[in-house]
Amino acid sequence: MASLIDGKVISQTIKDELKEKVEKMKEQGITKCLAVIQVGDNPASTVYVRNKKKGCEYIGIDSLSYELPENTSEDELVKLVKELNANDKVNGILVQLPLPSHINEDVIIKTIDPAKDVDGFHPQSVGALCIGQKGFVSCTPAGIIQLLKRSNIEIAGKECVILGRSNIVGKPMSLLMLRENATVTVAHSKTQNLKEVCKRADILIVAIGKPKFVTDEYVKDGAVVIDVGINRDENNKICGDVDFDLVEPKCKAITPVPGGVGPMTIAMLLNNCIEA
Repeated sequence: MASLIDGKVISQTIKDELKEKVEKMKEQGITKCLAVIQVGDNPASTVYVRNKKKGCEYIGIDSLSYELPENTSEDELVKLVKELNANDKVNGILVQLPLPSHINEDVIIKTIDPAKDVDGFHPQSVGALCIGQKGFVSCTPAGIIQLLKRSNIEIAGKECVILGRSNIVGKPMSLLMLRENATVTVAHSKTQNLKEVCKRADILIVAIGKPKFVTDEYVKDGAVVIDVGINRDENNKICGDVDFDLVEPKCKAITPVPGGVGPMTIAMLLNNCIEA
């Protein structure tokens, strides 16, 4: 029987620690402010933005919210980001993705001042991570490192397989695991003998966006499995990229979906905002 890695409990602990930090900062006259921009009314984005605002409120930092119509032009969005870059009261800027198709996400990400890039998506932040320099780390991979460490799971010297190579999870995750002295393999849709590759993993991190793709055939006995996916199954029920019921009996530890990796992303965003 695997032990469950509870992201709700761990993220709450982190938020409580941040709340304490914020109180001490306020005593010294230091305030923090996160600006959140949403373009259009994508339902998932609306939920994320609401949770980010709630998180700010809980730890005691200010938040500015910009809810822009779907037809906002790229130029208008660039202008707003530049205004927030110049606003000394704003520590962090977050543009909720995805953006409508007529706006180039790359242009917007590059417009954000790297010193306020709390999502860790700016090329400068990613470059700093590559060469081991200080910079913001994207929130989901940073959250996974905290899940492992706070669950007393040894990373150094372990074989880690990351399934998925996205810019938001897979690639930064591989760099963070290297930083923690794991031996890292990044597997993807073109990887041959995928089951055999995954079965080598002491720590298997899955972020491919395919419901219940990873079964017990991909997992060795006693592995730690981190499921980043959030999908809907055939019964419209939320599920991960890992078939939990099949995989859980083989694991040493596993994250549930929901309630595993998800809550950590917002906790790490708040952490980045305080570091900004």
